[in-house]
Amino acid sequence: QVQLTESGGGLVQPGGSLRLSCAASEGHLDYHAAGWFRQAPGKEREGVSCISSFDGTTYYVDSVKGRFTISRDNAKNTMYLQMNNLKPEDTAVYYCATGPFGRCPSDWNNYYRFRSWGQGTQVTVSS
Repeated sequence: QVQLTESGGGLVQPGGSLRLSCAASEGHLDYHAAGWFRQAPGKEREGVSCISSFDGTTYYVDSVKGRFTISRDNAKNTMYLQMNNLKPEDTAVYYCATGPFGRCPSDWNNYYRFRSWGQGTQVTVSS
């Protein structure tokens, strides 16, 4: 089972940028579809983005389209989430996860479809 570790979170002002990283060990990240999820206090875990293994097809929740970009570097066994023009409503703990599938399913935004999870990294957007 893939072991995942997120990094890159922090405090940023509205309009700022952060890049999250998800490093995989004990497995190959590129064998799996992988996603980013977030959970704000008192809210359910929300799918942010997914990237397929085979062709790199990407998917985004509407609220981050045009602002966030998911990518992967197979040589480094690492996935990224570039977040630009951050808003206070982006504040949450961000998690990366891999699924037991190579392509992002149509319901990729449902967290229960994913099997391996990192420990999360806090992103706070505030002035």
